[in-house]
Amino acid sequence: MVEVRYTRNLFLRGVCIIYLFAFLSFYVQIPGLFGDNGVLPARTQVDLKGRGSLWHKLNHKPTVLWFASYLGLNVEYMMDLVAITGAVISFLGFISQKLCIAPVFMLLWTLYYSLFQVGQVFVQNNWDTLLLEAGFLCVLIAPFYVSVRGSTSTPSDSVTFWTIRWMLFRYMFSCSAMKLASRCPVWWNLDALSHHFETQCLPAPLGWYAHHLPSWFLRLNTLLAVVFELVIPLLFFFPNRRVRITAYYIQMFLQIHIITTGNWNFRDFLVICGLIALLDDQFFYKKKSKKGASAITQILSTLVCITVYSAVIYGTIQIFNVKFADNWTITSEIGFTYEQFDQFLARGLPLAIYIGLASLGFTVADAITHSILSNKPTTTRLFTFLTTTLYTIAVCFLFAMSAVSFSSLHPSQNATVPIQLCSLHSKINSLHIVNGPKDFALFPKMTGVNGRPEIIIEGSNSIEGPWKEYEFLYKPGNVNNSLPFVAPHTPRLDWQMWWAAQGTYHQNPWLMSLTYRLLTGQKEVTSLLNNVEKPFGNSPPKYIKATLYHYHFAPWRKSLNKQSWWTREKVGEYFPIFSRDHPPLLEYLSKMKILKDEKVVAVTNEVLKSLLGAIRAVVNKIEASLLLWSVFTAGCAIIMTGNSSGRK
Repeated sequence: MVEVRYTRNLFLRGVCIIYLFAFLSFYVQIPGLFGDNGVLPARTQVDLKGRGSLWHKLNHKPTVLWFASYLGLNVEYMMDLVAITGAVISFLGFISQKLCIAPVFMLLWTLYYSLFQVGQVFVQNNWDTLLLEAGFLCVLIAPFYVSVRGSTSTPSDSVTFWTIRWMLFRYMFSCSAMKLASRCPVWWNLDALSHHFETQCLPAPLGWYAHHLPSWFLRLNTLLAVVFELVIPLLFFFPNRRVRITAYYIQMFLQIHIITTGNWNFRDFLVICGLIALLDDQFFYKKKSKKGASAITQILSTLVCITVYSAVIYGTIQIFNVKFADNWTITSEIGFTYEQFDQFLARGLPLAIYIGLASLGFTVADAITHSILSNKPTTTRLFTFLTTTLYTIAVCFLFAMSAVSFSSLHPSQNATVPIQLCSLHSKINSLHIVNGPKDFALFPKMTGVNGRPEIIIEGSNSIEGPWKEYEFLYKPGNVNNSLPFVAPHTPRLDWQMWWAAQGTYHQNPWLMSLTYRLLTGQKEVTSLLNNVEKPFGNSPPKYIKATLYHYHFAPWRKSLNKQSWWTREKVGEYFPIFSRDHPPLLEYLSKMKILKDEKVVAVTNEVLKSLLGAIRAVVNKIEASLLLWSVFTAGCAIIMTGNSSGRK
C-alpha cells in the first residue's frame, strides 16, 4: 500500500492556509461590498424579518446567516462573525495538525459556503467554486480525530486522496479544452500570451516584462501551456510514480509562472496545494529496502518515465510543427483543424473518464486488499474494511456526479449520460462539491486584443467640469502607477470592474449602486478605493460619470526609471452623468432593495457588537495583502517555535 499519511497531512494544512487567506480577504471587504451601506448589501439576500420557519429559510438559501437574529445581530455583523470564526479555525488548523480533522473541515466548508451564498456577483469566480469543492473533499480526506500519538495511515486514505487528483485533472483539462473549443483565433494562432499579460484582470509587475519578451518565445510558451493543461494532466493517473512526480514538477513550473506574472488571488496557491496529491510519503523520506531490488526497480521506473515524456515531447513537436528557424528562433503552429480537435474532444472525454475510473478502481482494489490482508487483529481488520468500503461508496458517488458535469465539455456526450444521474446532479449542483467546465474556465476567449478596456469613474462638482478621476487600489487607472502584487488577497471590486468593462453598465447593475455610494460619500465603499489622494476631500462630488479607455503596456525603453507602465486612449462614454438625487437612479436602486428601508434589523447584542467593532477598527488600519501575509508569517513562526521546543 502506498503511504500518503504525511502527504495527506501536508495537503490538509495547506488547505487551511488557503481558507485562512480566503476568509481574511473576504472579511476586509464585507462593509464596502456586502454591508448595509455596501455596493450589494447581503440583507437583500437574507431577510431576517421575513415570514417562514427557519427550516424553510435554510432550504431556500442554506447559510448560517439566518441565525443572526438568534445572536442579536444583523446580517452585516453576522457576516463579520462568520468570516472571523472561519479565519480563526483555519489558522488553528494551519498551526496544529490535531485540528485538521473532518468535523473542522465540515465547519470551514459550511462557513465559506454561507458567505458564498450571499456574495452575489462578487463570488462568481472559479477560485471560490474550486475552494468549495476542495474544501468538501477535505471532509472525506481528513481523519475524524487525531490521537495524542498523531493520525495513523489507513487504506482508505489513498482512496479519498485520489479525489484531489481527479479534481485537478478536470480543472486543468477543462480550462485548456474550452479555450480551443471556443474557436478563439488568438488561441488557435498561439498568440494568446502576446496579449494575456496585458489583458489579464490584475497584472503583476513581472507581467509587464513578460509581455515584452520576443513573440516567438511567447508563442512557444502558449504551446507549452496548452500541452501542460491538456496532455500532462492525463499522466496524473499513470501507474508509474516517477511519471506522476515529473508531472508534479511540470505543473509547479506552470503555476509559479502564473503567480509571478498575474494576481490570480488564492486560486493558483490552491492548485499548488492540490498538486501534493501526485506525491506520496516516499517523496519526502525514503523507505529502507533491499539494494538490488531497489536499484532494478528504479532503473525500470526511470526508463518508463523517460519513454513517456519522450513520447510527449515527440508528439508535441509533430502536432505543433515545432521547428528551428535560420535566425535561431523557434517556430510553432497548431497542426490540426478545429474539426479534428472537436472529434478528439468527443472521443477523448469518454476515454478520460475511463482512465479516471480505471485509476480509481486500482486504488480501491489496493486499499480493500490491504484492509483485509493486514497483520492487525480481526476486529480491527473488519472495521478498516467497512470504513474503506464506506469511503469508496462516497468517492464513487462523487466521481459519478463529476463525470456528469465533465461530460458537458462536449455536446455529443450529453445524450450518453443516464437521465437519473443528470437529475441527481442537478439537485447537488448548487453546492459546488463537484464543478463543471463552466465553473472552472473563466476566459474561454481572449479579451482585450485591441487593448484592455478599463472603466474610469470621474466626479465633479459642476456638470461642465473639471472632472477628477477616482483611483482604485489595484486595477489600472493612472498610467504612472506601478503594478501591484496582491495575491493571495482577492480584491473583488477591482476584479468586478474588469468584468464590467467587457460589457455595458446595463449588464452590470451593481455599478449603479457603486455610483450612488460614491455620490453619497459612503466611507465603507470609498475605503475600497485609493484614498491616498482624495479627489474631493471629505465631501463627495455632485456628479459622477464613467469613461471607457483602452490600455496598453507602455513600450520597452532604455530608461525604465522614467517610464510609465501604461498608455491609454479614450474610447467613449461608459455611462452618463448621474447626480445623487437623479430620480431614475433612486427608483432603480429602490427596486434592487439597495436603499435602506424599514426592514433593516437592529443589533441588540451590544457586547458582541462592540467586540466585532473593535476587531474591525484594528483590521481597517492594515492593507489587505499585508494583513494576509502577516498572519501567515505569524503562523509559520508559531510552527517553527513549536518544532524547536519539541526538539529540545
